[in-house]
Amino acid sequence: MLLENISATYTAGAEPLPVIDALSLHVAPGEFVSLLGPSGSGKSTLLKIAAGLIRPERGRVFLDGREVTGRPARVGYMPQQDLLFPWKTLLQNAALPLLAAGVPREAAYSRVMEMLPVFGLERFAHYYPNQLSGGMRQRAALLRTILVESGLLLLDEPFAALDALTRDKMRDWLLAIWEQFKRSVLFVTHSIDEAIYLSDRVCMISARPGRIILDQPITLPRPRTRQITNEPLFLEYKQKLFASLEE
Repeated sequence: MLLENISATYTAGAEPLPVIDALSLHVAPGEFVSLLGPSGSGKSTLLKIAAGLIRPERGRVFLDGREVTGRPARVGYMPQQDLLFPWKTLLQNAALPLLAAGVPREAAYSRVMEMLPVFGLERFAHYYPNQLSGGMRQRAALLRTILVESGLLLLDEPFAALDALTRDKMRDWLLAIWEQFKRSVLFVTHSIDEAIYLSDRVCMISARPGRIILDQPITLPRPRTRQITNEPLFLEYKQKLFASLEE
Protein backbone atom coordinates (compact mmCIF):
# COMPACT_ATOMS: atom_id res chain seq x y z
CA MET A 1 0.00 0.00 0.00
CA LEU A 2 1.15 3.53 -0.80
CA LEU A 3 -0.22 6.74 0.69
CA GLU A 4 1.09 9.61 -1.44
CA ASN A 5 1.14 13.23 -0.19
CA ILE A 6 -2.04 12.82 1.85
CA SER A 7 -3.61 15.97 3.33
CA ALA A 8 -6.90 16.13 5.20
CA THR A 9 -8.88 18.94 6.81
CA TYR A 10 -11.92 18.89 9.07
CA THR A 11 -14.34 21.77 9.42
CA ALA A 12 -14.74 22.88 13.05
CA GLY A 13 -17.34 25.63 13.10
CA ALA A 14 -16.36 28.31 10.59
CA GLU A 15 -12.66 27.46 10.64
CA PRO A 16 -11.03 24.60 8.70
CA LEU A 17 -8.90 22.35 10.91
CA PRO A 18 -5.88 20.79 9.14
CA VAL A 19 -5.46 17.22 10.40
CA ILE A 20 -2.86 15.67 8.05
CA ASP A 21 -0.30 17.56 5.97
CA ALA A 22 1.39 16.06 2.87
CA LEU A 23 2.00 12.68 4.51
CA SER A 24 3.44 9.81 2.47
CA LEU A 25 3.81 6.22 3.65
CA HIS A 26 4.55 2.87 2.03
CA VAL A 27 3.74 -0.51 3.60
CA ALA A 28 5.51 -3.43 1.91
CA PRO A 29 3.95 -6.89 1.47
CA GLY A 30 4.02 -8.77 4.77
CA GLU A 31 5.35 -5.76 6.68
CA PHE A 32 4.07 -4.72 10.14
CA VAL A 33 4.11 -0.91 10.49
CA SER A 34 2.89 0.96 13.57
CA LEU A 35 1.78 4.59 13.77
CA LEU A 36 2.52 6.51 16.96
CA GLY A 37 1.69 10.10 17.80
CA PRO A 38 -0.22 12.40 20.13
CA SER A 39 -4.00 12.41 20.26
CA GLY A 40 -5.51 14.35 17.38
CA SER A 41 -2.51 13.86 15.08
CA GLY A 42 -4.62 12.18 12.39
CA LYS A 43 -3.68 8.51 12.90
CA SER A 44 -7.24 7.20 12.84
CA THR A 45 -8.12 9.57 9.99
CA LEU A 46 -5.20 8.16 8.01
CA LEU A 47 -6.50 4.61 8.46
CA LYS A 48 -9.97 5.67 7.28
CA ILE A 49 -8.40 7.28 4.21
CA ALA A 50 -6.39 4.09 3.56
CA ALA A 51 -9.61 2.06 3.82
CA GLY A 52 -11.42 4.38 1.41
CA LEU A 53 -13.96 5.42 4.04
CA ILE A 54 -13.16 9.10 3.59
CA ARG A 55 -11.52 11.01 0.75
CA PRO A 56 -8.40 13.08 1.46
CA GLU A 57 -8.37 16.76 0.58
CA ARG A 58 -5.21 16.10 -1.43
CA GLY A 59 -3.11 13.07 -2.26
CA ARG A 60 -3.64 9.55 -3.58
CA VAL A 61 -3.98 6.02 -2.19
CA PHE A 62 -2.64 2.98 -4.05
CA LEU A 63 -3.33 -0.66 -3.23
CA ASP A 64 -1.52 -3.39 -5.17
CA GLY A 65 -0.46 -0.74 -7.68
CA ARG A 66 -4.01 0.51 -8.39
CA GLU A 67 -5.33 3.87 -7.28
CA VAL A 68 -8.25 3.50 -4.84
CA THR A 69 -8.45 7.05 -3.47
CA GLY A 70 -11.83 7.73 -1.86
CA ARG A 71 -13.26 4.33 -2.83
CA PRO A 72 -13.90 1.51 -0.36
CA ALA A 73 -10.82 -0.67 -0.74
CA ARG A 74 -10.69 -4.41 -0.22
CA VAL A 75 -8.79 -4.25 3.05
CA GLY A 76 -9.39 -5.62 6.51
CA TYR A 77 -10.29 -2.60 8.66
CA MET A 78 -10.75 -2.94 12.43
CA PRO A 79 -11.72 0.21 14.38
CA GLN A 80 -11.17 0.73 18.10
CA GLN A 81 -14.50 -0.86 19.01
CA ASP A 82 -15.10 -4.48 18.02
CA LEU A 83 -18.48 -3.61 16.39
CA LEU A 84 -19.80 -7.15 16.76
CA PHE A 85 -23.55 -7.30 16.18
CA PRO A 86 -25.10 -8.18 19.57
CA TRP A 87 -27.94 -10.21 18.04
CA LYS A 88 -25.59 -12.48 16.09
CA THR A 89 -23.44 -15.30 17.43
CA LEU A 90 -19.67 -15.29 17.13
CA LEU A 91 -19.99 -17.65 14.16
CA GLN A 92 -22.51 -15.39 12.42
CA ASN A 93 -20.47 -12.24 13.10
CA ALA A 94 -17.23 -13.74 11.81
CA ALA A 95 -18.87 -15.05 8.63
CA LEU A 96 -20.15 -11.63 7.52
CA PRO A 97 -17.22 -10.74 5.19
CA LEU A 98 -17.53 -14.09 3.45
CA LEU A 99 -21.29 -13.76 3.03
CA ALA A 100 -20.85 -10.20 1.72
CA ALA A 101 -18.40 -11.56 -0.86
CA GLY A 102 -21.04 -14.01 -2.11
CA VAL A 103 -19.76 -17.16 -0.41
CA PRO A 104 -22.68 -19.57 0.24
CA ARG A 105 -23.73 -19.62 3.90
CA GLU A 106 -22.76 -23.25 4.53
CA ALA A 107 -19.30 -22.75 3.02
CA ALA A 108 -18.82 -19.48 4.94
CA TYR A 109 -19.72 -21.10 8.26
CA SER A 110 -17.45 -24.04 7.48
CA ARG A 111 -14.54 -21.67 6.80
CA VAL A 112 -15.12 -19.84 10.10
CA MET A 113 -15.29 -23.12 12.03
CA GLU A 114 -11.93 -24.12 10.52
CA MET A 115 -10.40 -20.85 11.72
CA LEU A 116 -11.83 -20.76 15.25
CA PRO A 117 -9.11 -23.02 16.78
CA VAL A 118 -6.40 -20.71 15.39
CA PHE A 119 -7.99 -17.86 17.34
CA GLY A 120 -8.65 -19.92 20.48
CA LEU A 121 -12.41 -19.62 20.02
CA GLU A 122 -13.45 -23.14 19.01
CA ARG A 123 -15.70 -23.54 22.09
CA PHE A 124 -17.51 -20.25 21.58
CA ALA A 125 -18.96 -20.41 18.05
CA HIS A 126 -22.55 -20.11 19.27
CA TYR A 127 -21.95 -17.55 22.00
CA TYR A 128 -23.27 -14.00 21.69
CA PRO A 129 -20.94 -11.01 22.16
CA ASN A 130 -22.25 -10.23 25.64
CA GLN A 131 -21.22 -13.74 26.71
CA LEU A 132 -17.57 -13.21 25.69
CA SER A 133 -14.71 -11.54 27.55
CA GLY A 134 -13.09 -8.41 26.15
CA GLY A 135 -10.14 -10.39 24.83
CA MET A 136 -12.39 -12.94 23.13
CA ARG A 137 -14.44 -10.18 21.51
CA GLN A 138 -11.27 -8.61 20.10
CA ARG A 139 -10.11 -11.98 18.78
CA ALA A 140 -13.51 -12.51 17.16
CA ALA A 141 -13.34 -9.05 15.59
CA LEU A 142 -9.84 -9.73 14.26
CA LEU A 143 -10.96 -13.09 12.86
CA ARG A 144 -13.74 -11.28 10.99
CA THR A 145 -11.17 -8.75 9.73
CA ILE A 146 -8.75 -11.43 8.54
CA LEU A 147 -11.53 -13.24 6.67
CA VAL A 148 -11.70 -10.25 4.33
CA GLU A 149 -9.67 -11.54 1.39
CA SER A 150 -7.04 -8.84 1.46
CA GLY A 151 -3.30 -8.66 1.95
CA LEU A 152 -3.64 -5.55 4.16
CA LEU A 153 -4.99 -5.17 7.70
CA LEU A 154 -5.72 -1.72 9.15
CA LEU A 155 -5.93 -2.00 12.95
CA ASP A 156 -6.90 1.10 14.96
CA GLU A 157 -5.88 0.62 18.61
CA PRO A 158 -7.55 -2.79 18.82
CA PHE A 159 -6.35 -3.42 22.40
CA ALA A 160 -6.92 0.05 23.89
CA ALA A 161 -9.97 -0.96 25.94
CA LEU A 162 -8.36 -4.08 27.46
CA ASP A 163 -6.72 -4.40 30.87
CA ALA A 164 -2.91 -4.54 30.96
CA LEU A 165 -2.63 -8.31 31.46
CA THR A 166 -5.08 -9.14 28.66
CA ARG A 167 -3.38 -6.59 26.43
CA ASP A 168 0.02 -8.28 26.90
CA LYS A 169 -1.49 -11.65 26.00
CA MET A 170 -3.20 -10.19 22.94
CA ARG A 171 0.08 -8.72 21.66
CA ASP A 172 1.71 -12.15 21.75
CA TRP A 173 -1.34 -13.71 20.14
CA LEU A 174 -1.45 -11.06 17.38
CA LEU A 175 2.22 -11.68 16.56
CA ALA A 176 1.57 -15.41 16.28
CA ILE A 177 -1.40 -14.79 13.96
CA TRP A 178 0.58 -12.31 11.85
CA GLU A 179 3.51 -14.70 11.50
CA GLN A 180 1.09 -17.40 10.35
CA PHE A 181 -0.85 -15.32 7.79
CA LYS A 182 1.87 -12.78 6.83
CA ARG A 183 -0.52 -9.99 5.93
CA SER A 184 0.68 -6.40 5.71
CA VAL A 185 -0.42 -4.51 8.83
CA LEU A 186 -0.83 -0.80 9.54
CA PHE A 187 -1.38 -0.57 13.30
CA VAL A 188 -2.32 2.52 15.32
CA THR A 189 -1.31 2.67 18.99
CA HIS A 190 -0.46 5.15 21.74
CA SER A 191 1.98 2.70 23.36
CA ILE A 192 5.65 3.02 22.41
CA ASP A 193 6.40 -0.40 23.94
CA GLU A 194 3.58 -2.02 21.97
CA ALA A 195 4.72 -0.42 18.71
CA ILE A 196 8.34 -1.58 19.12
CA TYR A 197 7.34 -5.07 20.24
CA LEU A 198 5.05 -5.72 17.28
CA SER A 199 6.60 -3.86 14.38
CA ASP A 200 9.09 -3.95 11.55
CA ARG A 201 8.87 -0.14 11.39
CA VAL A 202 7.45 2.53 13.68
CA CYS A 203 6.37 5.88 12.21
CA MET A 204 6.02 8.82 14.59
CA ILE A 205 3.33 11.32 13.57
CA SER A 206 3.66 14.95 14.65
CA ALA A 207 1.00 16.94 16.45
CA ARG A 208 -1.73 18.32 14.19
CA PRO A 209 -1.42 18.65 11.27
CA GLY A 210 0.09 15.18 11.20
CA ARG A 211 3.35 14.54 9.36
CA ILE A 212 5.83 11.69 9.71
CA ILE A 213 8.73 13.05 11.77
CA LEU A 214 10.48 9.72 12.34
CA ASP A 215 10.38 6.47 10.36
CA GLN A 216 12.23 4.00 12.58
CA PRO A 217 13.12 0.48 11.37
CA ILE A 218 12.89 -2.13 14.15
CA THR A 219 15.54 -4.83 13.70
CA LEU A 220 14.82 -6.90 16.80
CA PRO A 221 14.90 -10.62 15.94
CA ARG A 222 11.71 -12.62 15.45
CA PRO A 223 9.91 -14.49 16.87
CA ARG A 224 9.69 -12.10 19.81
CA THR A 225 8.89 -12.79 23.44
CA ARG A 226 8.35 -10.38 26.32
CA GLN A 227 11.94 -10.84 27.47
CA ILE A 228 13.02 -8.77 24.47
CA THR A 229 11.61 -5.64 26.15
CA ASN A 230 14.64 -5.72 28.48
CA GLU A 231 17.19 -5.84 25.66
CA PRO A 232 19.45 -2.77 25.21
CA LEU A 233 18.32 -2.30 21.59
CA PHE A 234 14.64 -2.28 22.64
CA LEU A 235 15.40 0.38 25.26
CA GLU A 236 17.38 2.37 22.69
CA TYR A 237 14.39 2.38 20.32
CA LYS A 238 12.11 3.38 23.18
CA GLN A 239 14.31 6.33 24.14
CA LYS A 240 14.55 7.53 20.53
CA LEU A 241 10.80 7.32 19.92
CA PHE A 242 9.99 9.00 23.23
CA ALA A 243 12.35 11.85 22.37
CA SER A 244 10.68 12.35 18.98
CA LEU A 245 7.24 12.33 20.64
CA GLU A 246 8.30 15.22 22.86
CA GLU A 247 9.61 17.36 19.98
